[in-house]
Amino acid sequence: MRRRVSHRWRGWWCHLTAAAPTPNPTRFNCPSSPSPSPSPSTTAQIQPRGQKPGQFQLAAMSGRPPSAQEAPAALPSIQPGHLQAPPSPQTHRALRRLQSAHALGARAAAQQTSLISQQRREQQQQQQHQQPPSPARNATAALTTRTRGRANSDATPPPLYQPPSSSNRRRSGVKKPVFSHGHLSLQQIIRDGPNDGDFIGALESARWKVIDEGVKAAEDGMSPLRIYVWLVLLDAPIMSTDEYLALIHRGASPAYAKIRNDTFRTLTTDPLFRRRVSEASLIRLLNAIAWRLHDSKEDERQSRPGSSHSSLPARDTVGGSLSGQSQARSGAVLEPGVYVQGMNVLAAPFLYAARSEAEAFVAFHSLLTRECPGYIRGAMDGVHRGLALVDKVLAIVDPKLSMYLTAKGLSAEIYAFPSVLTLCACTPPLPEVLRLWDFLFAYGPHLNIVCIVAQLTIMRSQILQSQSPNKLLRSFPQLNADLVKSVTISIIKKIPDDVYEEIATHAM
Repeated sequence: MRRRVSHRWRGWWCHLTAAAPTPNPTRFNCPSSPSPSPSPSTTAQIQPRGQKPGQFQLAAMSGRPPSAQEAPAALPSIQPGHLQAPPSPQTHRALRRLQSAHALGARAAAQQTSLISQQRREQQQQQQHQQPPSPARNATAALTTRTRGRANSDATPPPLYQPPSSSNRRRSGVKKPVFSHGHLSLQQIIRDGPNDGDFIGALESARWKVIDEGVKAAEDGMSPLRIYVWLVLLDAPIMSTDEYLALIHRGASPAYAKIRNDTFRTLTTDPLFRRRVSEASLIRLLNAIAWRLHDSKEDERQSRPGSSHSSLPARDTVGGSLSGQSQARSGAVLEPGVYVQGMNVLAAPFLYAARSEAEAFVAFHSLLTRECPGYIRGAMDGVHRGLALVDKVLAIVDPKLSMYLTAKGLSAEIYAFPSVLTLCACTPPLPEVLRLWDFLFAYGPHLNIVCIVAQLTIMRSQILQSQSPNKLLRSFPQLNADLVKSVTISIIKKIPDDVYEEIATHAM
């Protein structure tokens, strides 16, 4: 993945608005380590990432009770002489019961133990002379000691179930990877930054904690920490509110008419978004973005070789500085983007999660110009490359489903265009979109292509049973971020390296 070290990290951590490197376009590998062999009484299972990593479920496996041959050995011996004389029987039936009890007691005392039990007792006595066991283990030594390899002829019943100790429970679980700042919480890493100056190590710890623990938020998705986590992961620069206000005061941008045609229908069915974000706020943000993109395009035109204005200095604005830094890091001057339909939905989660429009603006601009400039450039070539990759990845991981959709004449161009362009922000509910974006910003927004394939595989049975899957794919079912992340990670392992490289660079 793209891993870039920014000199602005320290500034973001000092201002509680972070900047950090974005993932390197290499294969995503969620760190993990295989679990050791489980103990005989427990088995460890790591739940799929429908739940958060690090949560484990222990299933107890109890054995059969001891056989009738070994049960008398554990009972105290009963001697006939120890029986007290009962009172005089009143009836013949009571007399027969007493005689039967005497006979059973004498038989138990005269019963001989088996050869296997004698061998086990001798082994226990030898071990006691060599190393006396602790008092807590004396009661179960006969059940847990093995003398030799088992054979079918002398198979003994398994030991009784014993609740696993805390040490066994810890040992049977999957060990978490160790990071340099793993002892700190995600809030401490974002708020204080690394005390030792190890920004790369702190970033890796933050990425893993986003996967393992998630960003703590309320049921409606609101979190005071989330926007700063996004700013760090997107490597967003620091920008003052006055610079954002300067863009607002410039008035209507060249794309203002398109913006007004889109904003009134942004997430109209989501009550959480409509209650928190006003249309006026969305108009201001998109208008400022349109001015920024327009300024970048003018600067690129003036600096083009052969232009009559090539000798003029570049526009000294925040827009010029942001685009210039993005181009310098990419190593090539790319055509600036323009406002396109669908950017209103892509901007909605930023306004919902941010504490101010200025924070939402700098995060949104960083996403557009650094992570997916191909989505807003020219004929949206990046989006069309992503749609082709959805078909390619689906054919790799689920050929049957891919052929079924192809036979129905359904390609990703027909049903997945909004999901690719908006990073699945078009699929409700909004709190689940925020949790999915935590994952995408931690390990790269390009993984949205795999997330779309994951949603298709989750709907697999419904699609195959539907005679008209086009109706089903017009609107994806309710988003489940944890389940989508779990399936996405499992799909990544099946993707060849060359295809994954295409996924990592398709939006550039």
